[in-house]
Amino acid sequence: MKAITNYISSLFLFELFKGLGVTGSYFFGRKFTLSYPEQKAPVSPRFRGLHALRRYPNGEERCIACKLCEAVCPALAITIDAEPRTDGTRRTTRYDIDLFKCIYCGFCEESCPVDSIVETRIYEYHFEERGEQIMTKQMLLEIGDKYEQQLAEDRAAQANVR
Repeated sequence: MKAITNYISSLFLFELFKGLGVTGSYFFGRKFTLSYPEQKAPVSPRFRGLHALRRYPNGEERCIACKLCEAVCPALAITIDAEPRTDGTRRTTRYDIDLFKCIYCGFCEESCPVDSIVETRIYEYHFEERGEQIMTKQMLLEIGDKYEQQLAEDRAAQANVR
């Protein structure tokens, strides 16, 4: 009896029409596609994108050259050089991140004791020439200055969740 039902269902192509019904329901259903350059998808505050270095409200950079982020980076993408200042504190003279090596794990952000290195919500960046993938200290500070308000809001939101 089962052989007869299988023969009839294959003869009348029931599986094909069943599949076409699923396709038709999606075809005539509500669309959830965005026109990307004009419309942007919402991004979580915990999204890990382009790196940035933050400053204190008085304008001084936060990084104290403890080199924890360099030590914890599994991809060895961070390079830090430091020197002591006249007041006895250490500050970085070189802070480079090679974005081709970086795996965007967020370990550098978690290990920083002063919340200096952060990962922003920026996901739209590209490189056109060799060497542009290395983010220098000045470039990272400029990104941090530009998006400081958003970074502070994201840090406050994460602190409330914890």
